[in-house]
Amino acid sequence: RGKQNAPYKLIMSYIYLLIAMSCGIISNNFAKISDGYSKFTPSLLSALSIVACVFFLSRAMKFLPVGIAYASYAGIVIIGTIFLGVVKFNQIPNIFAIFGCSLILLGIIIVNTLGK
Repeated sequence: RGKQNAPYKLIMSYIYLLIAMSCGIISNNFAKISDGYSKFTPSLLSALSIVACVFFLSRAMKFLPVGIAYASYAGIVIIGTIFLGVVKFNQIPNIFAIFGCSLILLGIIIVNTLGK
């Protein structure tokens, strides 16, 4: 019975991982606009979204290997936060940041396709 649910568990684990990634990016957004956690509402939203992030990351890790799950989570949150900085805060990365993010993305692809 456990093997029959394996594809479902894998799909749900990646869905939980995507939710965790989204919550991580959202938390970073609220951390930025909280002005050093001096504004109550964005500070509260940052805290709540990071708690949700950790909850969903832990759910993903019930089935996914911890290293693969966390490497994917961290890399996508880094790239997503940089993209958020470009779109929302007009923070344009230089060529070295772009190159570094490309390496992170390549690492995520390698870990998820060859790292199992």
